[in-house]
Amino acid sequence: MGSESLPIGRRVAYWRGRRRMSQQVLADRLGKSKSWVDKVERGVRSLDKVSTIAEVAAVLRIDQATLLGRDRQRSAVDVRAEGVERIRAALSTYDMALGRRAAAREAPSAAHLARSIGHAWTTYQHARYPQLISGLPELVVGAQCCYTLDPGAGRVALVEVYRITAALLVKLGEGELGWLAVDRAMTIATDDAELVAAAAVQLGQVLRATGRAGSAVSAMRTAAYRIVRADLDGDQPAHLSLCGTLLVQAALAAARQGDERATVSLLDEAADLAARVGDGHDHHHTAFGPTAVAMARAVAALEWGDPGEAATLHQEVVRRDGWRWLPAEHRAAYLLDAARAHLHDDDPTPAARILLDADQTAPAEVRHRPAARDLLTQMIRHPDAPMPIIQLATTLGVG
Repeated sequence: MGSESLPIGRRVAYWRGRRRMSQQVLADRLGKSKSWVDKVERGVRSLDKVSTIAEVAAVLRIDQATLLGRDRQRSAVDVRAEGVERIRAALSTYDMALGRRAAAREAPSAAHLARSIGHAWTTYQHARYPQLISGLPELVVGAQCCYTLDPGAGRVALVEVYRITAALLVKLGEGELGWLAVDRAMTIATDDAELVAAAAVQLGQVLRATGRAGSAVSAMRTAAYRIVRADLDGDQPAHLSLCGTLLVQAALAAARQGDERATVSLLDEAADLAARVGDGHDHHHTAFGPTAVAMARAVAALEWGDPGEAATLHQEVVRRDGWRWLPAEHRAAYLLDAARAHLHDDDPTPAARILLDADQTAPAEVRHRPAARDLLTQMIRHPDAPMPIIQLATTLGVG
């Protein structure tokens, strides 16, 4: 009876039998007709409203997950909370302050650390957040120890680890803790313009996530204009990608403030840089290019309060060749914004379809991000919420 393939009407009939109710008794308790119950059980009539499913489950004395044929998994909230505490503990180690002797006990080899960092970025960009949560504390401690033993050789590695940490913590809704990680990255990167710009990408994410859009605009502009020359001649694609990504961050922060003029200007600047870089690259793990800028235009429209325009721009984004070259995390995160745009435009059907696409693209982006779960909660409260979304919400314990 736990199979998802069994039609919901069959499960209603099964549990009605288990509760020794006739169709008439079930109908009376639901305030429905016996004919209605019979049609549901035979699959002639569908159960397609959250409220009706909740009522049937309550009368049958089972939870909604059982009625929908899905077993609740261990709470993603519990997994996330445990992981965050382990990351917090790793950031709270003070081997760097205590000196070489303490660090030497935990330090991995430089080669091992480099491989681990590469694996961590790949894991992040594939949105495998549970795996990253599990391995990140050890990576943080190891990178901090290597930096303590040899600051010159360990500098870049530690900045990269703090970048990954901050990016993940923003995903998990832990912006303030992410700020600790990115502040350390910025401090260690000081005097290296390229390293500062790379760390500033996550600084922009943290500032926007913690409601500091005004600070994000000025900080991102400053960092962006430090990394490239005014005429752009001879600048490396890596530098152009960093500059463009920072301008996108500034634009999204300006959009959140409702400054449409500044947003458009910043995105136009970013588009010029993107044209020089092209799609299909991932310099400094930015995935910057023309498609990334097009995505930012859609998100910006949503931020300044025009969900209809955002929904229209979304259709153009997914038709681009560059769309399929983006990391799964980048695409799924954007799809959450696109779904939010359709929902705010009172168009729940495409919103649900896009959210389900995000779940197919990178399940952890939907199942482990508080922002995604909040969006799912909004969706199932819509009177026209489709059944697949209701089933997903029930599986995740959202409601």
